[in-house]
Amino acid sequence: MASGMKYIWWVVVTIMGLSIVVSSTMQEWDEVGEDHPPQVPCFFIFGDSLADSGNNNLLITLAKVNYQPYGIDFPHGPTGRFCNGRTTVDIIAELLGFDNYIPPFATANGSEILRGVNYASGSAGILKETGKHLGDCISFGRQLKNHWITVSRISDILGDKNSAKKHLNKCLYWVEMGNNDYINNYFMPQHYPTSLLFTPEQYADFLIQKYSRQILKLYKFGARKLALIGLGQIGCTPNAMSTHGTNGSIACVENMNNAVTFLNAKLKSLVDDFNTNFTDAEFIYVDAHTTTESQNHNSVPAGFEVLTSGCCPVNEIGQCIPSQTPCKNRALYYFWDSFHPSEAANLITAGSIYIKYLTQLVGSFNKSSI
Repeated sequence: MASGMKYIWWVVVTIMGLSIVVSSTMQEWDEVGEDHPPQVPCFFIFGDSLADSGNNNLLITLAKVNYQPYGIDFPHGPTGRFCNGRTTVDIIAELLGFDNYIPPFATANGSEILRGVNYASGSAGILKETGKHLGDCISFGRQLKNHWITVSRISDILGDKNSAKKHLNKCLYWVEMGNNDYINNYFMPQHYPTSLLFTPEQYADFLIQKYSRQILKLYKFGARKLALIGLGQIGCTPNAMSTHGTNGSIACVENMNNAVTFLNAKLKSLVDDFNTNFTDAEFIYVDAHTTTESQNHNSVPAGFEVLTSGCCPVNEIGQCIPSQTPCKNRALYYFWDSFHPSEAANLITAGSIYIKYLTQLVGSFNKSSI
């Protein structure tokens, strides 16, 4: 009981502290007036289900969550977010000073695209075949094609390509890809041959070569401030533990966590190379392993009490069963379902990333724009 109370205390203190960061940031904008612009004029988001805000809703896929109890803590209810409330990028948009969340590409229209678009798609990866056993998804390659459509629309709105490029040069780009290339590809030999064709290090080489070319397309489209997010500890999700087992040694699937370290190391080197070769741009590598305490269950990250199961009853693919009642104390659960963090976890992750990485990136941009 004493240790349980200790965990509760830590999670309350941590969440309250980061809530103060979010609230104070939003209050600063309110005090200077509603017309005061956010810290960056636009925010473009590329990713998977960790950031999807509704792009999968109209796709023929099992990887969509526009039903209850998803969105139980979100102001608009179920929207297609794989969470009980806000995602990490939702909270970061608040911290950056945006009045509204960045709209998904599926519904974004008119001049609202000038402040950014969310292209993320549940089950998507760097490889176009990743996640296809679940149905359709919008791979990173397709997300880039969608962004080119947005760039063309911005050119039309602003009058010409040069004006559009100047606008895009000022935007913040968030790219969080690769988790599904392991979860819904490499570690699913019943559906994909990659684990038979590549060792973990060879697979990381294969992925980073394609990823490098994709990021260069973003640069060509006008991106100059890019946050490239490293992969998290995918072996610590409830689904990984129940599907692959932990052999009783640790409470995470060690070979899954070890595999993604190869890609993270290569991504970090890629960021260094980009910064050397493209001096008119700035790339940052966001270490997803250190934005919160380790998810290894030998230690409790941020005081969460429940780490080995999600808050809602799940179906065979690890998503919440429609209309089932979730747990009441959601702030004590690190995971919402068998894959995705709860809003409480996202709040901590977003606050940490914003303070440790994005303030530096946004600050350097503002200095270079004077």
